[in-house]
This record gives sequence, C-alpha cells and structure tokens, in this order.
Amino acid sequence: MNLYAQNFNNGTEALEKIIGEVEKFKLYDRSEYPLGRYLPEVYEKDAQFAAKKLEDLGNIDLETLSETERISLELLKFSLQNRVDEYNFGLYLNPIQADQGFHLSLNYRIRPIRDYESAKEYLNVLDDMPRFADEHFQILRIALEKKVSQPKVIFDGYESTYNQHISVEVEENPFYAPFKELPASLTQAQNDSILNAAKVAIAESVVPTFKKIKLFFESEYIPNTRNSVGISDTPGGSKLYQNRVNYYTTTDKYTADDIHEIGLKEVARIRSEMEEIIKSVGFKGSFVDFLEFLRTDEQFYVTNGEDLLKEARNIAKQIDAKLPTYFSTLPRKPYGVKKVPDALAPKYTGGRYSGSRSPTEPGYYLVNTYKLDSRPLYVLPSLTLHESVPGHHLQGSLNQEMSDSIPQFRKNMYLSAFGEGWALYTEFLGDEMGMYKTPYEKFGKLTYEMWRAARLVVDTGIHAKGWTKQQVLDFMKNNTALSLHEINTETDRYIAWPGQALSYKMGELKIRELRKRAENELGPNFDIRKFHEVILGQGTVTLPILERRVNTYIENVKKS
Repeated sequence: MNLYAQNFNNGTEALEKIIGEVEKFKLYDRSEYPLGRYLPEVYEKDAQFAAKKLEDLGNIDLETLSETERISLELLKFSLQNRVDEYNFGLYLNPIQADQGFHLSLNYRIRPIRDYESAKEYLNVLDDMPRFADEHFQILRIALEKKVSQPKVIFDGYESTYNQHISVEVEENPFYAPFKELPASLTQAQNDSILNAAKVAIAESVVPTFKKIKLFFESEYIPNTRNSVGISDTPGGSKLYQNRVNYYTTTDKYTADDIHEIGLKEVARIRSEMEEIIKSVGFKGSFVDFLEFLRTDEQFYVTNGEDLLKEARNIAKQIDAKLPTYFSTLPRKPYGVKKVPDALAPKYTGGRYSGSRSPTEPGYYLVNTYKLDSRPLYVLPSLTLHESVPGHHLQGSLNQEMSDSIPQFRKNMYLSAFGEGWALYTEFLGDEMGMYKTPYEKFGKLTYEMWRAARLVVDTGIHAKGWTKQQVLDFMKNNTALSLHEINTETDRYIAWPGQALSYKMGELKIRELRKRAENELGPNFDIRKFHEVILGQGTVTLPILERRVNTYIENVKKS
C-alpha cells in the first residue's frame, strides 16, 4: 500500500477523495472557453491526469467497499482508462463523422433564452465559435499528416452540414432563432442590448466561422483524406479497432472474428423469423421482393410530417399506460415528441432521443420528418419503444435521478453497450407489451433487430476483414428493410465510427441472455418488475457488472 492509500482509514474515504478529484478536475476555465478546448496538449494533460488517478484507484482494497462503491470504482476505472486510450490511439484527431462532428455539435447550443443571464451565455457561445473552429482545424491537420483522417468515401453531400449557416440575412441564420422569442421579463433596454449584440455575433463570428469551415473542408481536408475504408488500414489501426471493440462491448471477451460470427448467426435466425411473417401475409415473391414492397408501397408512408409526429405521439402514450406492469420505478421527468431539427435531419436516420440534465427541461423523442418516403409507419412502434419509453428516456432519466449516494459522474455516464443494449431490449419487450398490432409492425420490429445484427457483420467486415463500402451496401440491402437512403447514411456512420455499432446488439444479447437465465432458474418466482429493477437499479454499468448483479439477484431469490 502506498502513502496515498495510507492517508485514509478505509477504502471508502480513499474512493470518495479520488471521485471528488476527478469530478472537480478542470482542463481549462469554462467561463473563458464556453465551447471547450481541443488542442493536443489539452488531451495529453487529460490522459496524464487519468493515468495518475488509475494508479491511485489500484491501491484501494475492494473488500472494504460496499456493492455500490465497488461499482463506482469499476466504472471510474473504465472511464479513466478510456481517456488514456483515446489519447494514446489518437482518437481525438477525428472529431467528425458522417452524421456528427465538431461543427454539427454547435446546433445543440440553439436553445430558448430564459432570462438575461442565459442570453449572455448564449452570446458568449456564439463569440467563441471562431476559436473553437480554429482549434479543430489544427487537430484535423494533424490527422491528415499522420494518415489517420476519416475516409473520403463518407463525405458525399457533406456541404449540407455547414452551408445553411452561411446566411446572407442575420435574422435567417438558425443561430439567431432564440433571439426571435425573448422572454417578456426582459426590460426594453436589455432587449435592445441583446438584439444588437446578437446581430454583431451572427455577422462577425457565426457566419465567418462557417465560411472558414466550408473552405477548410472543401479545399484542404476532404481532398486530402484517405482513400481506404477500414480503420485497420491506418497505422496501428488493428490494435485501435480491438481497443474499440473492448470499449463498446465493455469487455475484453470478444475478438472481431467472434463478433462477426455472432452477427452471421443472428442474421440467419432473424431472417428465418422474417420469412415466417412473409408467408403469413400471403406475399407472393422473394425476400428481396418483399423488402422492396415495404420500401415502396404507399400504405406504409405518410406525406405530411405532422401526421408522422401524431402517430409517434399516439404510440408513445399507449406505451406510457403499460409501464407500471413492467417497472416498479418510473422517472419523474416527462418527455415530449418533436421533429428532428432541420439542421440535423439530412444526416439522421430514424429518430433520436435528446435528453436534458436540467431539472426544468423535459426530454424529447426526436422524430425525423425529412424524406418521408424513407420513414415507414411499420417501424414506428419499435422506434418509439427504443427512443422514448421504456428505452432511452426511461433509462436515461432514471440514471440522472439516482440517489445522492451515487456519484455525479455515474449520473452523467453513458455506455452504449448498456444504454443502446437496453433500448434494443425494449423493442423485444414491446412484443410482450402488445405494441405490435399487425404482421407488418412485427416485421418492422424484426427489421430493426436485423439492422443491429447486420451491424455486427458489417462493422467487423469493414474494420477487420477489408470489406468495401459496396459490400456493406449490398449486405444491408439484401438483409434489412432500411431505405436505400438510410442504408447509405448508416454505412457512412459505421465507416467513420469503428466499433460503436457493435454495442447495440451485443448489449441486447447480454440482457436477453441474463433474463432467460433468471427465468429458467427462478421459474414461477421470476418477477419481471424486480428483474428490470436489477438491470436499471445501479444506473449505467458495464456488461460484466450487470451479469454479476443478475447472478446475485438469482441467488438471493433462491435463498429466500
């Protein structure tokens, strides 16, 4: 035991001190840099701090900790190790993806102005954009030099991510929108001051910044990006990919080959279930013909975005009424349903969940009304279960509403193997809840499950087996009912974000495996509400921690 550990009477005190140090650690003054810092030396400083805290955590005696404390220690280790890995593998050098990126993240800053202080904070954000962009240009240039940039193949149509912010009229700029509805509580002098400052900020900071972004991408970055597709083709890429496999599955149990084989088996299983539904509706034609029928038949689509939103809201309220049967603890925070912002819609698939840590703001299930001919109604029950309740809204809100005994870093933590695995599990749960009322909706549920199973095949295919983009497009087209637009945007996402797509299905498979184990071993003593309480009760956790909790639950029920 080192001197650090000897300064405490027990492991609890040492752990609390380290957690406090991690939560209070600052790389920069946030009031000076509203949009954060992104230079290499900032990431290096963060990695050095994380490595030191990992060393300190290693000196704590686990036997002195409670279950909750031990989980906190394991999650903190997992998080800190990832900070070290992201620096060592240079992951910070790619702050852009096909449907996300440093400049796209700015769209999430467009929020209603509540009072004079929030107006000043928003103006500071707008004024900080030039520096924010310049720092990202620097690290993207390093990525080009090291030949680890994103692949050229994902940038078709990328101009849509920045062109709309290059407005001629200040009032037409999306970042000006919050100033059009200022709160009535402002004095006339405050109102005039804010509007004057807003026009200056848009004209002198926002628009020039997006002009620079356009110039950088179109004349410097995109022309010089790599022509290869998989991450394994970059220097050190194979080790990087295995690291991401470990991170996104939250375990070192699987190789890329393991996951590829799991994916192929899942695709075959789901395909068999799909074929049964095709037979049940009396469709005459091949599997591919049926997918084309689903993609093109007018009965499965609406022509008005508001109609899609109304249907999503209707489904969401039906689910709300069923929740008490399956959950003993429900979140206090409500959620709404609204459309995906126009600035983000072209690159988004399906829908998204947009949560808020503010106690005064609801969560939102975002429904994409862009290109309505690629938004079929038969997948809307699955999508709503996944994004709202009992999926992301329920799980994410419960995570934030955990007791004060849970450290704040855990309330803010998101691991996609758990979060996305849970959301995909809720699509499966929706069948028990009676949310799939037609064979087509049941097929829609399977198409989403197939989509996530196919990800296991194509992500590992791209990054470990040398697949081309066309191979991925063909595999997705022949096995999923996604529209061709969605298949293309999804493929670009898998190429640009190695490993992340594995988390959904691997997480869901683990939760379903654990549920089946509990049902088999407990028989009539199995309680679905108690099982879900075990899954969600400690918030976001790694899959090994989750398995340990379920095994303990099974043992305790047997004893009692």
